[in-house]
Amino acid sequence: MDKYIWLIPVLPLAGFIINGLGRNTLPKALIGFLGSFLVLVSFGLSVGVFLQIKSTGTPINVTLFDWFSVSYLKVSMAFLLDQLSAIMLLIITGVGFLIHLYSVGYMKGDAGYGKFFSYLNLFVFFMLLLVMGSNYLVMFIGWEGVGLCSYLLIGFWYTNPDYADAAKKAFIMNRIGDLGFIIAIFILILLFGSPAFSDIFPKAATKEYANINFTLITLLLFVGAVGKSAQIPLFTWLPDAMAGPTPVSALIHAATMVTAGVYMVARSSVLFSLAPITQHVIAIIGLATAVLGALIALSQTDIKKVLAYSTVSQLGYMFLGLGVGAYTGAFFHVLTHAFFKALLFLGAGSVIHAMSGEQDMRKMGGLKGKLKITFITMLIGTLAISGIPPFAGFFSKDEILAHTFAYSPVMWVIGVITAMLTSFYMFRLLYLTFYGKFRGTHEQEHHLHESPPSMTIPLIVLAILSVVGGFIGVPESLGGHHWLSEFLAPVFKASAALTSTASLSQQVEKTLMIVSVIGALIALIYAYVKYNKNADVPVSDEAERPALVGLSYHKFYIDELYDTLIRKPLDGLSVFFYKVVDRMGIDGSVNGLGKGTIESSKGLRLLQTGNVGFYIFMMVVGIISILMYLVIKA
Repeated sequence: MDKYIWLIPVLPLAGFIINGLGRNTLPKALIGFLGSFLVLVSFGLSVGVFLQIKSTGTPINVTLFDWFSVSYLKVSMAFLLDQLSAIMLLIITGVGFLIHLYSVGYMKGDAGYGKFFSYLNLFVFFMLLLVMGSNYLVMFIGWEGVGLCSYLLIGFWYTNPDYADAAKKAFIMNRIGDLGFIIAIFILILLFGSPAFSDIFPKAATKEYANINFTLITLLLFVGAVGKSAQIPLFTWLPDAMAGPTPVSALIHAATMVTAGVYMVARSSVLFSLAPITQHVIAIIGLATAVLGALIALSQTDIKKVLAYSTVSQLGYMFLGLGVGAYTGAFFHVLTHAFFKALLFLGAGSVIHAMSGEQDMRKMGGLKGKLKITFITMLIGTLAISGIPPFAGFFSKDEILAHTFAYSPVMWVIGVITAMLTSFYMFRLLYLTFYGKFRGTHEQEHHLHESPPSMTIPLIVLAILSVVGGFIGVPESLGGHHWLSEFLAPVFKASAALTSTASLSQQVEKTLMIVSVIGALIALIYAYVKYNKNADVPVSDEAERPALVGLSYHKFYIDELYDTLIRKPLDGLSVFFYKVVDRMGIDGSVNGLGKGTIESSKGLRLLQTGNVGFYIFMMVVGIISILMYLVIKA
């Protein structure tokens, strides 16, 4: 199996090259088949890797070639496939294939069909490179690559200026985080003489490096994760990224790219376990992001915006888990979130497809009779993200909350309240979209129809995974043995030895689960009464909107705050540098030198009169001047 591992990322890259070059000549059917099939083959190879690691328990190291060598620093283009990366491969290629298949139907009428599939394939290539890299530099190539693909896919419909702006916003905000990441890599190379995980992690916990304070390094790594995984304060790009086609939202902003930061922190768990201050910072920022994302999602009326802020909130949960030392729980939530959030985004795309592009939930309603498959699958996704047992989200979210309770009961309370908000805004979305009377136009109602099989089959598969996915992590308190925890134990063995966490009794764990589920059910019932039984539809008039609701609807004016405090001062500074420093200073000195040369030349050229007598006179003057100089000097 080892000799075929290089094909896992190369096959999607081949799809990018073929579909990219043939985007205007190849038939759409062939483009869709190639783009999807090559990712499917990568998935098959990933399954083989997973089964090999599961049976042997031994990581696979593959060195493709020596990349560069400078003095003591030698870096290889090498892959590390262990339990953590093996599961990430399954998520990226498995969910990625389903989204490619969905795109065949969703993007069928788009003029940029070939270009779209080439971008999707390129994204999968870079994401695979990110998780397969055996050192931070290879990881960083994939890290930057998915940032590039995010820019290309968010701004895919670039003729719309707002969409182009959203792409630029995502690209720039990610660069801020990436700066912290690359500085951390430089420091690690300086300290350990190598960016390879095998050189850094075993040494980090030894006596030789006991005097090193890893707080700065891990904070810089976390800055990179904050940008990529949309945490406070670099989270505002993610909701705007909904400008891209719906499959982009599902692939990049639900299942893969935004979880890259979680993967990077989990991969570097040894370093973070040596920096308790950083872990506390991560827990606080993760919890604050979870709360803020949920509060904003409560009042949004765009179906994709609700899911976007939900993603921000769920990513906050993952970082809360990382911060309290629940590395397995956080990664478990990455896995289940990939299932139900990809399902919800693709379900929203199916609704938008049926509604002829309409995304405002106030103009929907009563769709469950027309879109039966979409409704049932989205109901499953909603139950999963709300933490209702036995759906996938229940197990992963409650594992994070249990570790949070052991870390800080106050944080646990806030986490449970956030879980209640999640249940409320998701069932609000469900009731506004599928229940009640249809509120759209007559023409929209006339054209309502279920999506084609290429779109509904991925929904069904993801719905099944959202039902059964949580059973790989059933805790002992519920009679399980948590297979995922056992499988990932070798990866987190070193960090577990460095982290001391209080253990909870099984009775306490059960009590916490019951409280969490009751909270989710209360929120569900309240949403049912408000939006289904009472048929309450959010108002469009700003004047009729309550103050707190308006604050949430306008996203707490955070974008406007950033605009006032950061963008406008920077714009003003740019204008100053342009007008004063650049034009008057730099250009003025350069142009002044040129003008001075020209003007002095104009004066000097007057000496060239063409009069021979004048030239003889000047020569005599020169000779006399030289003689006088020699006499005076003597």
